[in-house]
Amino acid sequence: MDTTGPWTRAAAAAGLLAGGEARPTVFARMSAKAAELGALNLGQGFPDDDPPAVVADAAVSAIRAGRNQYPPGIGEAVLREAIAEHQSQWYGLHWDAGSEVLVTTGATEALAATILALVEPGDEVVTLEPFYDQYAALIALAGGVHRTVPLTSRADASGDLVLEVDEVALRAAFSDRTRVVLVNTPHNPTGVMLWVGALQAIAEEAARHDAIIVTDEVYEHLTFGPAHLPIATLPGAQDRTVSISSAGKTFSVTGWKIGWITARPELVTAITGVKQWLTYASGAPFQPAVAAGLGMPTSAFQDLADSLRARRDLLTQGLRSIGFRVSVPEAGYFTAADAAPLGEADAMALCERLPEEAGVVAIPLSAFYRDGAAGEASSYLRFAFCKSHATIEQSLERLESWARHRC
Repeated sequence: MDTTGPWTRAAAAAGLLAGGEARPTVFARMSAKAAELGALNLGQGFPDDDPPAVVADAAVSAIRAGRNQYPPGIGEAVLREAIAEHQSQWYGLHWDAGSEVLVTTGATEALAATILALVEPGDEVVTLEPFYDQYAALIALAGGVHRTVPLTSRADASGDLVLEVDEVALRAAFSDRTRVVLVNTPHNPTGVMLWVGALQAIAEEAARHDAIIVTDEVYEHLTFGPAHLPIATLPGAQDRTVSISSAGKTFSVTGWKIGWITARPELVTAITGVKQWLTYASGAPFQPAVAAGLGMPTSAFQDLADSLRARRDLLTQGLRSIGFRVSVPEAGYFTAADAAPLGEADAMALCERLPEEAGVVAIPLSAFYRDGAAGEASSYLRFAFCKSHATIEQSLERLESWARHRC
């Protein structure tokens, strides 16, 4: 039997095959270890928070009002209109709610439908590295060729880890075969944000090579300094950009799986042609609830980011005091921590041991690289700070005890 089809290639690209046998993702394995051993899970990025009351109440009201059957395939009008209004209010981007907005089953489906719709076998897709693991699988599933631009690292004056984009390397990654550049900012797993220089380089190279820009902006409101800058706001970029976001991270509803796409009508039409054969539609009562969330005042979004920033500071300061070399992310749910100063050069091996030795789960940053490409990042762990203060404090106590007793 031929087992080299596109699904197998995608699984292999995502690191889900070993010796020809399927295996769970590192996230699933580590979360299973957390459950089995009673370890605190700072690995997988699901928050401890409840959604804002206005969002939760709207969902309950929608369920009780009977909005529980199939919504329109392109999404409920109330949500499409809220997305268009949100993009206009926050970024000055104007989209037609009827033809330029598509609701999806989370950003995951949005990315899948977009890559499958736009990438043909042999087309090149450019991403940063490390990258969200789904990217490699989707590119392989579409028969594309994955080109990456590694983030560079250095120590700042205080000894903290600084991760950056090399704009020269970024431009060099484009070629005449580049079909899509997949831009993840704010970035998972590092929390790096791309600013005007890098975004302008992407926009210019995409125009030069007639490539499509696809953005993953799910952490757009969870920034701890300057606000997120969408690449579609740059001159000439909007017409060739597919912008993707979702409600899961912003509103702490990762299980609702409500995402969206904004793009020009011809791109939305192409993506819808794939999306309709994936889930068709989902989350009927959650769509008006997300619409209510998108309509919250600016101050409510700032409060969400401020709460997360306090937990970022708690975790990064604690890890630093234990002996990790840490990065201080500009956005998102995660920080990268280098275990090399503790004598741990292999983060993958360390993450396998930590649940039992320390009662804490983390994810090796190498899980976000292609095999063998992590280099100096092989000793980096990714910790999630989208947890309660109590969970973070207890995790730090356990890690401090582990570090002290292992010496």
